[in-house]
Amino acid sequence: MPATGPRGDARGGTLSDFRCSASSEARWEDLAGSASTVSAFLMLEHPGPWGVNALRDARLPDGVGEELRAHASAAGVRLLLIRRPGRTATAGPGAAADAGRRIFAVHARAPYSWTETALLDDPRAVLDLDLAELRAGRSLGLEAHDEPVFAVCTHGRHDACCAERGRPVAAALASVLPEHVWEVSHLGGDRFAANMLVAPDGFYYGRLDPESAVAIARARIAGDVELDHLRGRSCYPMPVQAAEIALRRHLGLTSPGGLRLATRAQTGEAAKGDGLVTDTTFVHDGQAYAVRVRTTHSDPVTLTCRAVRDQVALQHQIVGLERV
Repeated sequence: MPATGPRGDARGGTLSDFRCSASSEARWEDLAGSASTVSAFLMLEHPGPWGVNALRDARLPDGVGEELRAHASAAGVRLLLIRRPGRTATAGPGAAADAGRRIFAVHARAPYSWTETALLDDPRAVLDLDLAELRAGRSLGLEAHDEPVFAVCTHGRHDACCAERGRPVAAALASVLPEHVWEVSHLGGDRFAANMLVAPDGFYYGRLDPESAVAIARARIAGDVELDHLRGRSCYPMPVQAAEIALRRHLGLTSPGGLRLATRAQTGEAAKGDGLVTDTTFVHDGQAYAVRVRTTHSDPVTLTCRAVRDQVALQHQIVGLERV
C-alpha cells in the first residue's frame, strides 16, 4: 500500500490510496509509548455494522448508544463494541438477543488487572452497572473470566487501515484461538494497524500481521509478553509506557507482572524547549531502576486516513536507565 497519495474525504467520501499505517512505517515511527491511556474497559457485543462512530452509528436499539457512552464516560471507563470475527449476523432487532450479548468488564490497572463477564438480554442492562466501581478496581459481581481476551481493531468505517490490516489478523487468531478472539471498535492509533488490545493486562500491540499476532497470543497464554510489537500498557501515561518497555527490554523481562511502578514525576512541556521529561522508578525483584524519558513533538504529519489536516505526534527518547 502506498504511503502517499490523495487523501479521502473525512465526511465519508471515496477511499483514497493514502494509508496512514504505511506512512507511519515509512517514517520509522516508534511504537513504544503510543497506547491510549485507559485503566478500565467495558466491552459490549454488537455483531452488526458499527458506522464511523460506533456508539453513535451502530444500530443499537432505540438510540441507547448515547446513553451508554455518557454512562461509561462519567465513570472514566472506555466502552468498546466487540463482535466475533467472520460474523454473518446483522444488527437488526433481536440480532444478538437470542443468545444474549456478551460483555467483558476489564480492570486494567497494573499490577491487579482482572476481567469479569456476563451475558445480557438487553444492552440497556449496562446502565445498571456501577462502572465507577470497575474503574476503582472493585468487582461488579459478574462471573470471573480468567482467560486473556484478544481484541483486534477492525473498525474500517473509522479508518481503512483498521479493516485492511485488522481483519486478516482477527481471522488468523480465530482459526487457532476461537474462544479468545474478538473484533473491536476503534482502539486509537490507527496508523499502527493492525492493533490489538490484550485484556486484562491492558497491553496494546501494533503493526501486527497474522503470524506475529498468533505468536503474541500463544506467548500470552503461556505467560509471556512479546516486546517487539508492544505499544504500551494502557494504565500508564504514554512516557511511562515507553519507560516500561525500555526497562523490560533491558532486563529481558517478559512476564506480564514483574514490574511495579513506584514513582513518576514530570517537568517541562513536550512542545517547548527540551521537551517534557518524565522520571520513573520501577521495582523488579526487590531492585529499583530509574528510567528517564524525554518527550517532544514531531513535525506535523497525517495521523489517520480520514484526517483533513496534519497534526503533531509525540516522540519519546530514553535518556537514562540505571539501577538505583
